[in-house]
Amino acid sequence: MVLLFCPICGGLLKVGSGSAVQRMECLTCPYIHNIMDPLTNKKFPRLKELRDVMGGDAAWENADSMEEACTREGCTNRRAYFFQLQTRSADEPMTTFYRCTDCAHQWKE
Repeated sequence: MVLLFCPICGGLLKVGSGSAVQRMECLTCPYIHNIMDPLTNKKFPRLKELRDVMGGDAAWENADSMEEACTREGCTNRRAYFFQLQTRSADEPMTTFYRCTDCAHQWKE
């Protein structure tokens, strides 16, 4: 979504209605901008899933395991593979990713 602002007062422009010509109207002053080209939507390609960026299933090949209860409802396994990544700024703690050794459910902390 693109937001356009009035060049006169800086107010938000909205698409006007009730006119044969499409136009953008300022919400706070009488400024009107006629739209010459039709409005279109642009679709962006879907972003990769986080697991694909981290290496997919190959990321778990060399992961250590530890005693950690699976968070999946119904799974009673108490062992999980884990690895840690710095996903935020350096002054924040690392994110720990887990994968159940039994049902392969994944979660993070």
